Amino acid sequence: MTGSTRSDFRISTLRQACTHCSLNQLCLPMSLSEADIEQLDAIVERRKPLDRGGHLYRAGDSFRAIYAVRSGSLKTYTTADNGEEQVTGFHLPGELVGLDAINSWVHPCGASALETTSVCELPFEELENLAADIPGLQRQLFRLMSREIFADQEMLFAMARRSAEERLAMLLLSFSDRFGRRGLSPSRFRLPMARTELGNYLGLAPETMSRLFRRFQEQGWLEADGREINLLDVPTLRELSGRGGEEAAGGQCHPVPE
Repeated sequence: MTGSTRSDFRISTLRQACTHCSLNQLCLPMSLSEADIEQLDAIVERRKPLDRGGHLYRAGDSFRAIYAVRSGSLKTYTTADNGEEQVTGFHLPGELVGLDAINSWVHPCGASALETTSVCELPFEELENLAADIPGLQRQLFRLMSREIFADQEMLFAMARRSAEERLAMLLLSFSDRFGRRGLSPSRFRLPMARTELGNYLGLAPETMSRLFRRFQEQGWLEADGREINLLDVPTLRELSGRGGEEAAGGQCHPVPE
């Protein structure tokens, strides 16, 4: 294999690997040169997959990288003094984790795998240095971070003033939109987290979650079989949410108010 062929193969492999990943917004839309793509690929560390319950990092760990979920899913959470866990976000393939540590260089949340999960690690200092050398990369990086953080804040403040039904409708539509962006069905999908974790994130008791899912099924808005969800009446859910199903459920470390 010639040097040119090997280079073309590496670039093709990188592009295929990043098709459904946040990294594609760092390089692919910008038409970077082959040399620039290879520089970016050189700093990306594809970590060993995490088993369910395994930690990517824990609250209080030093910040050194941001992470893009390649497959599987993560939850972020904080732990109160009494040991009670508060889920602060769910992260699906193609989404970034760890942005909330950039300011303090310490992770305020823990991040653990909801299922077998693979991530790409971007060492932050190396990414900053590379961004200084590649025109447009820094601007694209800031845009990507801003979008993720804005979506987190929007969901947090919107749900603070919503009823339990509205919160669940918003969250289900969020998952619908996010699965749809990955090229998967926006109406039929499997949730990687337990309903108790959904309720924890929404600030709702387990019995409240059970009643809500039962009501949504009785109304004909969805079918649910364990974690398998089939949204039957998306227009009604959007009307109920009052927000048209905005993307959300990210990972800012603030609990959702009751």
